[in-house]
Amino acid sequence: MRDAAWMRVLVIEDDVELAEAVGVGLRRERMAVDVVFDGATGLERAQVHDYDVIVLDRDLPGWHGDDVCAQLAADRHRGRVLMLTAAATIEDRVDGLALGADDYLPKPFAFAELVARLRALFRRAQPAVPPVLAYGGLVLDPARGVANRDGRSLDLGPKEFGVLELLLAAEGRLVPAEELLERVWDEMADPLTTVVKVTVSRLRRKLGEPPLIETVSQAGYRIGA
Repeated sequence: MRDAAWMRVLVIEDDVELAEAVGVGLRRERMAVDVVFDGATGLERAQVHDYDVIVLDRDLPGWHGDDVCAQLAADRHRGRVLMLTAAATIEDRVDGLALGADDYLPKPFAFAELVARLRALFRRAQPAVPPVLAYGGLVLDPARGVANRDGRSLDLGPKEFGVLELLLAAEGRLVPAEELLERVWDEMADPLTTVVKVTVSRLRRKLGEPPLIETVSQAGYRIGA
């Protein structure tokens, strides 16, 4: 299960094994995830990319998680912060929230709870969207991860699903290719790549006729203009 629309997450955790495991798990939940292992690098990424949620280990070496959180708040970064820590006292939680964290999760934690908390933070930061997105016989259910057109089930890859979800959620607004690349792919995506164009092309073939996705030259894509 997942929530609309597509979520981009930054994980800042110095335990490499844990960080990479969390990254793999969140990608399986169809989130776009970047993983870094120290506070300075994490802060740099957050200042460059528009993350929805930042998973921040409090006990980082060098740039402590408290310092990263405080700087994010000072920068007015729009992303919600979920702070992780091995310390689970009430005082630790209060301190973390006072620094600007939006939620607090003690280690060890159940992965399912982490996912649920990330989705809850994301929902609070987004305008309300319908639980099911629909247009022109096309129905997309983000929670179940399924889509169909005129009753015909669509076999969509994760990126195709993400692009289609964002276009439907935009409700006719023109969505630039750069925005799709930023929201659906991670930082490893080359901004000069044609991956968005290729993904939209595959989507068109799978959606069939009549065409639903409109291309506006040099501007972007939309559904339901």
